[in-house]
Amino acid sequence: MPVALAVTVSPRLPGLLGPAGWRALGSGAPLAALPGASATAEVLRGEGLSVTDVPDVEAARRLPGDVVLLVPAGEAVAGPVVEGAPEPDGVRLLDVVAVMDRLRSPGGCPWDAEQTHSSLRGYLLEEAHEAYDAIVDDDPVGMREELGDVLLQVVFHARVAAEAGPDRRFDVDDVAGDLVDKLVRRHPHVFGDAGPRDVTQVEAGWEEIKKAEKQRRSPTEGVSRSQPAASWGAALVRRAGRAGLSTPAPAQLGSDSPEELGERLLAVVAAAEARGWDVEDALREAVRRYAGELDAEAGLAAG
Repeated sequence: MPVALAVTVSPRLPGLLGPAGWRALGSGAPLAALPGASATAEVLRGEGLSVTDVPDVEAARRLPGDVVLLVPAGEAVAGPVVEGAPEPDGVRLLDVVAVMDRLRSPGGCPWDAEQTHSSLRGYLLEEAHEAYDAIVDDDPVGMREELGDVLLQVVFHARVAAEAGPDRRFDVDDVAGDLVDKLVRRHPHVFGDAGPRDVTQVEAGWEEIKKAEKQRRSPTEGVSRSQPAASWGAALVRRAGRAGLSTPAPAQLGSDSPEELGERLLAVVAAAEARGWDVEDALREAVRRYAGELDAEAGLAAG
């Protein structure tokens, strides 16, 4: 007897069925499930439905009656097919979490199992730099791979944290939940009643919301000191300008384009190298002094 109907189900979201899927299962026909649909079959059995596990389509065809066969999404089956469980965008993120859980669990990878936040922190920085390079190179294939590596680091750290003590424990859902809450909270013009805004108003509103959230006393708070000195300095100058604090007197660039500016900066690097000076260290020290000045100025302003 041929399979009367195949109903696709999600191997990642057991029991998830859309209206078309429920209509097909409610027809009264015998139900069978391929191995990739076994999780959904278990959920249905828990609801009182009878589902026969079969190893393949041929075995399903040997069952009596017009069988409705549960098949994992993406598996090709001859005959009429109903998309019973349309998977939402982002569903493969569940696979990332599942793979990381397998790697960290007993019987998984011994290297992954022994990693800590401290041992992994360098990889996070390295992968972020590689993703940045792929973006600069406008390399979509590279971006796809390197952003995946950054995502791995996020999931890895969340999995490590899930094993920590009660006062340090969080998991990937906590990370995602905090991110969603932050995005909604900081976009009142989208999710609230703040009304339409232009880009300038959005940026100003974002800073006001962050200021209220973080209760920061100085624009230096929350700015990463481990980033390159030029990026660190630029971030402080932007924040100081928005806060109405002092910014370094701008130099005369003498350049007509970013490309020309880059050449001039490279020439400065070459000249410093000839003298045995480290440009990064020199700039980092200047930015560090400026950060101290901002902290002092912000303290005076607050007083």
